[in-house]
Amino acid sequence: MPTRSPQPLPFVLEPRLFEKVWGGRRLATLGKDLPDIGDIGESWELADLDSTSASGAGGGAVSSIIARGALEGRTIRDAVALWGADLLGPTPSLDGRFPLLVKYLDAREDLSVQVHPSPAYAAAHAEAHVKTECWYVVQADEGSRILKGLAPGVTPEGVRAAALNGDDVSGMLHSAPSAVGDLHTLPTGTIHALGAGTLVAEVQTPSDTTFRVYDWAREYGRSGRELHLEQAVQCILEGPPPATSRLGRSDDAGRLCALDAFSIDEARPHGGDELPLSFDGRCQILMLVSGVGEVVVEGDDAASLPVHAGHTVVVPAACADRVTFVCDPAAPLGQTRLLRVGVGTA
Repeated sequence: MPTRSPQPLPFVLEPRLFEKVWGGRRLATLGKDLPDIGDIGESWELADLDSTSASGAGGGAVSSIIARGALEGRTIRDAVALWGADLLGPTPSLDGRFPLLVKYLDAREDLSVQVHPSPAYAAAHAEAHVKTECWYVVQADEGSRILKGLAPGVTPEGVRAAALNGDDVSGMLHSAPSAVGDLHTLPTGTIHALGAGTLVAEVQTPSDTTFRVYDWAREYGRSGRELHLEQAVQCILEGPPPATSRLGRSDDAGRLCALDAFSIDEARPHGGDELPLSFDGRCQILMLVSGVGEVVVEGDDAASLPVHAGHTVVVPAACADRVTFVCDPAAPLGQTRLLRVGVGTA
């Protein structure tokens, strides 16, 4: 077993790939080492779960492996146990587990229309857990879309009736174009679906409670999976669709969202730029969605982690004030995009 690092330092995580009927081969563009055959829909970048759904990750426990940097070869669970608040800052762990789940999703086909438990439903059902997530659009085909929230005049009961009748319910949801650089925040209780032709980075609270409303079985010749209409109708929130955010046309950096469980900032450094990673005392997760660079640590334990698009790095709270992201000097203007996920409340 590798020697314990004397103090918290950044590390790169090893992705875990999952085959999905709706997946494709696009994750290879993010440097993922895809198997020779199969449709890969998900790359779990950071996960620390005691159990998973059978249709999600096979039903077993998952704790991401550290590929490079501090604690190489250990798990993210080990890092939480060894470093505690030095890793997470003021944000508590979830019974010893890392409190967020981070993925990439490649939707070659439409994902199921689904909803996660509303706060009221979760309060009344101990087995259900809220799940708020965000999708940052990394790549998108022309004409691709994201469905989120009910269209004007549509009710949860109306969606339920249409689904029971076998009707396509997608027209009952608000539709937004998939545009690279957009961040879609999906509060728990929001009915939603990721549209075909879209690759997103997903940040979420680590819950696996999902109620499926429509599964596109007829459209794609799938053997339709179980629907959960009675539960879903109790969870679907009404009202306008959640907002979409993105950097301004002339902005190089800015905050895209600030939630109770996490915040997301985006930076678009130019070639040779040095971006300090001090982050208000919190742990942060770096997702380099395009470009090349280095995560550099200054001090007696100086270190450098080369990273490219698709790498996910954890920067412990205790060392963030001496860590810098250095953009490749040869990077073309506007081609480097870095998501900075702050763990816990900003």
